[in-house]
Amino acid sequence: MEEKQFDAKSIIGYVLLLAIALWYFYANRPTEEELAAQKEAKAKAEIQKLKEATSNRLITVENSVAVSATDSLGKIKAYQELGAFGFSKTLNAANGGETVLENEVLYLKINNKGGYITEARLKEYKAYNGEELLLIKNGANASLGIDFNTKDNRVLSTKNLFFEPSLSKVGNNQQLSMKLKVSATQFLEYVYTIKPGDYMLDFAIRSQGLENIIDSSKEINLNWELEALRHSKSNSYENRYTELIFEYENGRDDYLGQGDFKEDTAEDVTYVAYKQHFFSSVLLTNTAFKTGKFTSSNLIKDEEIDTLKLKKFTANLPLVANGGNLNYQMNWYYGPTDYETLNSYDKNLDEIVALGWGIFGWINKWLFVPLFGFLSGFLPYGIAIIVMTVLVKIGLSPVTYKSYISQARMKVLKPEIAEINEKYADNAMKKQQETMKLYSKAGVSPMAGCIPALLQMPILYAMFSFFPSAFVLRQKSFLWADDLSSYDVVANLPFNIPFYGDHISLFPILASIAIFFYMQMTTGQNMPTQSQPGMPNMKFIMYLSPLFMLFFFNNYPSGLSLYYFVSNLITIGIMLVIKNFIIDEDRIHAQIQENKKKPKKQSKFKQRLQEAMEQAEKNKKK
Repeated sequence: MEEKQFDAKSIIGYVLLLAIALWYFYANRPTEEELAAQKEAKAKAEIQKLKEATSNRLITVENSVAVSATDSLGKIKAYQELGAFGFSKTLNAANGGETVLENEVLYLKINNKGGYITEARLKEYKAYNGEELLLIKNGANASLGIDFNTKDNRVLSTKNLFFEPSLSKVGNNQQLSMKLKVSATQFLEYVYTIKPGDYMLDFAIRSQGLENIIDSSKEINLNWELEALRHSKSNSYENRYTELIFEYENGRDDYLGQGDFKEDTAEDVTYVAYKQHFFSSVLLTNTAFKTGKFTSSNLIKDEEIDTLKLKKFTANLPLVANGGNLNYQMNWYYGPTDYETLNSYDKNLDEIVALGWGIFGWINKWLFVPLFGFLSGFLPYGIAIIVMTVLVKIGLSPVTYKSYISQARMKVLKPEIAEINEKYADNAMKKQQETMKLYSKAGVSPMAGCIPALLQMPILYAMFSFFPSAFVLRQKSFLWADDLSSYDVVANLPFNIPFYGDHISLFPILASIAIFFYMQMTTGQNMPTQSQPGMPNMKFIMYLSPLFMLFFFNNYPSGLSLYYFVSNLITIGIMLVIKNFIIDEDRIHAQIQENKKKPKKQSKFKQRLQEAMEQAEKNKKK
């Protein structure tokens, strides 16, 4: 009986002891915070081991995937992949997201991944098809990244890493700080500042506490890429005015030009502009980039198929770290390629607008841009073009008068020149000699008609550059033309004609007709009936020129064709007035005959030329 009773007590005692032990362990169990701290300490120990194990390996990171802040294994992988920059993948910013900056004219989105602008929309403008005008769309056609080496032998690019955003208000400006963090106090930072009603943003790149992480003894490169999106009715014509322009060496500027692939380098670069016909994206810096490498690739191989993008631009710009850290003050411009707007910034950005080189550009900058700006301030744009054309033709009327006087004199001498040609048909030298004698006696110079035409050339070429670059004409209508900056359409063709297009424009037709009648009145009246051997057929050229213009201008801005049409109409009118009311051909003929009677002293040059021709004639006879 006693043995059985002892066993029962023992069992009860063991049960009580076990219950007490369980209660003790339960009462003294670690809190959740203590468990998390132990887990974090263990993870850090493992991360440190991985850092030490991989410190001598070269790792190039192309894509970075976000991890949870509480995922220890994810943290381990992040640090293994990115070294110290693995910290950025553990922040909330690594879960994605975008921050919006906007004012009255600009709408921008900046993505946490890469910290760069992934959408740039101009609020005041629309594309040719009525859609929103986007210079950057969904981050698919642009990127910005700093490529650098770390001291643990990694090669990283910021465009694949995660920045933490912080949006604030500074006065009337919005300021966005995007930080790529190594710790709470160590980071690489982009700072965007947008001002009210301005296309120009302040942009800064700086770093803090990274002197022992980024290897500044190796290259640190800022890479900016953009594929230009189509915004105009004709993708081929817009592409003709889409190019990369850069400023270097204290204000000099250059461009890559057209072609399937272009590249160039420059030193002391102060801005890079990805210029499209009417809109541009520009990166400017206060501290010049030591060098710059640029490329431009044509994305239009087939005009019928490649209708969304024009060219791809790239810029490689080295950054210099002072004391191991970066500090650059820069600007972004996303806005119209408008001379007045760009010139207002006083940063030499007006050179982006293609107003012509040399004297042609000066004529546009100092004459036509202010004049047209004044006229279009109170007149409809089509009427402003006509009024400006009238003013230009009035200014050139003295030159037109001189030219027509010369043509009238040549017309009076035409029968005598024909007689000389017939008399000396078999002796070209004698024919030329006698013709020169006639010109000398009559006081007529065959070059007199060319000089006035040459004086008009700078004006004509300046106008040819002005109208395609006149941003103010964009989407402005006149008569049947719905956009004076693009071609007008009176009929669409069911097929495409090479060099002409798939449409019919009326303004080029009218301009070609006016040019034909103008040439008929000038060249036609003095044109020889038969061409000399070896000389081009002038009558053929007279008919070819308007035809060439008809094809050439069918895809050019209707504003330019309107100018040429009105200009030639006015010229024809001026010449009719001069012919019928100012010039008396009989009086000119009498004056020429009187000049023949007067002894005319030749210059020494003409005397020598005359003697040389006479001696050559004698030698030929011998």
